[in-house]
Amino acid sequence: MLKPIRIGTRESPLAIWQATQVLEGLREQGVDATLVPIASEGDLDLTTPLYEMGVQGVFTRSLDVALLSDRIDLAVHSMKDVPTQLADGLAQAAIMKRGSYQDVLVYTGDWSSVKPAIVQANLPGANSVMPYRGPFVVATSSIRRKAQWLNRYPGHIIENLRGNVNTRLRKMNENQWQGAVFAAAGIERLNLRPDNAINLDWMLPAPAQGAIMIVCRIMDDNVLQACRPLNDMATEICTKIERDFLRALLGGCSTPISALAELEKDEVYFRGNILSPDGRLKAEIEKVLPLEKAAHMGKEAAEEIMQRGAKEIIEIIRNG
Repeated sequence: MLKPIRIGTRESPLAIWQATQVLEGLREQGVDATLVPIASEGDLDLTTPLYEMGVQGVFTRSLDVALLSDRIDLAVHSMKDVPTQLADGLAQAAIMKRGSYQDVLVYTGDWSSVKPAIVQANLPGANSVMPYRGPFVVATSSIRRKAQWLNRYPGHIIENLRGNVNTRLRKMNENQWQGAVFAAAGIERLNLRPDNAINLDWMLPAPAQGAIMIVCRIMDDNVLQACRPLNDMATEICTKIERDFLRALLGGCSTPISALAELEKDEVYFRGNILSPDGRLKAEIEKVLPLEKAAHMGKEAAEEIMQRGAKEIIEIIRNG
């Protein structure tokens, strides 16, 4: 009898939820599997901002080690946390159908008091609108979200917020912040999206946000074959373009780079940007290509945005 496939996962509720989707998907294919929770560095340190942790692989490194030492057979990751270059000996086994890619603001207090600061501030004639009284404080640990927020609302204050989804929601309610930014996929997958949450349609997501990636050992044909039916081709195409854009700009989790590729019929719509950490500088790009010509779209978009101000922003980040 074949041994069950050992599915490695972080210990957070969201990670367990994602790994369970893989578990159920495998069992639907008649493949036996079991979960193996493993602590990650990103889960153990809940105070240091991610961009100060040398975060390349901070949420994936422990699972990579477990894979390479044969303690698990596959690892399940939020794809946005996975470095664009996998560790030697590991391979992408599947990318599951993407959930929501959006970010959301969970606000505190009455909407009528919050609205002037985040909606009316961006309307024509906003200078004539009564401003929000007092400092408007938003919490996030993401330098990408911080940069985009400060670019849109330069007078706001950003506080650091770490922890899993449940922990961050609790911390938000314990502090005097006006709100916090979350990935929609995370709070929706755990059925934790509160009524006081709004989609930030203007905020571009992290490359591959909302997608789940399965990784295994490169020579493990049995696991590769078992995971193949779980792969969603449209998600694979779009997330590759986004991650190619990120890789070409030499970015990681500590770089405020955003990208979104969407496949509609036979065309790929791409938007990407890079900002200085303080939100003051921004370079952006939009492209539309037929699917058959989109294989190198991410790299081409990165080359174009470098000529639109990204090169200067990258120098600022490197020297900062």
